[in-house]
Amino acid sequence: MDTTTSLRVLMFPWLAHGHISPYLTVSKKLADRGFDILLCSTPVNLNLIKKRIPKKYSVSIQLVEFYLPELPDLPPEYHTTNGLPPHLNSTLKKAVKMSKPGFSKILRDLKPDLVIHDVLQVWAKKIANSYNIPAITLVTFGGAVLSYFMHPMRKPGIEFPFPAIYLTKLEQKRMREMMEQVGKDKDPDDGDPFAEDPTQVILLMSTSLSIESKYIDYLNELTQAKYIPIGPPIQEPMNEDDGDIELIDWLGKKEEHSTVFVSFGSEYFLTKEDMEEIAYGLEHSNVNFIWVVRFPKGEEVNLEEALPAGFLERVENRGRVVNGWAPQPRILSHPSTGGFVSHCGWNSVMESIDFGVPIIAMPMHIDQPINARWMVETGVAVEIVRDDEGKVHREKVTQVITSVICEKTGGNLRKKVQEISEKLKSIREEEMDAAVEVLLQQCKKGKFINSSS
Repeated sequence: MDTTTSLRVLMFPWLAHGHISPYLTVSKKLADRGFDILLCSTPVNLNLIKKRIPKKYSVSIQLVEFYLPELPDLPPEYHTTNGLPPHLNSTLKKAVKMSKPGFSKILRDLKPDLVIHDVLQVWAKKIANSYNIPAITLVTFGGAVLSYFMHPMRKPGIEFPFPAIYLTKLEQKRMREMMEQVGKDKDPDDGDPFAEDPTQVILLMSTSLSIESKYIDYLNELTQAKYIPIGPPIQEPMNEDDGDIELIDWLGKKEEHSTVFVSFGSEYFLTKEDMEEIAYGLEHSNVNFIWVVRFPKGEEVNLEEALPAGFLERVENRGRVVNGWAPQPRILSHPSTGGFVSHCGWNSVMESIDFGVPIIAMPMHIDQPINARWMVETGVAVEIVRDDEGKVHREKVTQVITSVICEKTGGNLRKKVQEISEKLKSIREEEMDAAVEVLLQQCKKGKFINSSS
């Protein structure tokens, strides 16, 4: 589908890399179909986004700065969840709420034809509608997760109908605690995407019917809203920076499928205990690896001190430990990569499937445990199961990594994940084209309202 619309869409993701990344992916897809995109986020996030926008989008994708107040504990470099110390999460949410007038001014000045906003920023819909601008939610996680969390609200006391998807007792406890905190932080003005007539609610979903049809069907049964799959949020591998050349060259010297990539996202930080167990698990597996470790902003941590004594020296011939960041799409798409030890954030899950890499699941919280069980159910992952206290054990780490890289298990997973990858690629453009038709209809409604008022 190639069309010129002259329509302007303002994209407004939550201030997390895991949300901004799929919004950027959708922005590119819409720009390819003739839309003009205004991607709105804080300056610190936009500085990172700039590097991921190819020159061909220099006109069609414009970056719009969304300013937050500088609170005492929240300087501009903290206007993102990327590396944000966990205790400042509620402060960031407070700052965003204080910036609603600024967002209103952005809409008043730029007059987009449509706003696509995050499920964590439903209040943006109310502001957009006040200017007769239609607004649609883009959900940055999968159908299994959304249906699992919608189920008890719509069918309390009834068991979730898909037993492969579950939370352990400890995960349930942590989820209740998190939801209680969300309830305390919630502003009555935040809005509820299902508060209006549910048959008029449209949600774009970063997934595909080819992999989650039963969960999307169940969502339709639960809410009667319209769920529009737009395909997974896949980043294209970019040419490496100078600093990445050595790492990619090192990976290129390893045998096919012999190396495991280990990364837990940009916002989740391992405890020292977990880090130690993973280190020993990797060491005892005798498998090649690239491990990305991260620490909260403001914490000056020496890698040698954070890892077990002598670890780096003992694994130097078959392992690379990278502090902060590594080119994930390039590593996952490399033929030497045979497995991905992941926290199971939705973007990472979808990237791994797209590149045909089996997943070694080590979920931490929120949607990640559900994503992990969905992948196990789908046949593309094995989970490193924690004990009843939520602890990771090195023996489990070694066992699962070895089974995926060195044993028949890995071959079976690889065959299945490549099969699903091909299925996703075959339907990707078709699903996005169908979503664009829905967006065009919404834009026309907005223009009709404005011309009538």
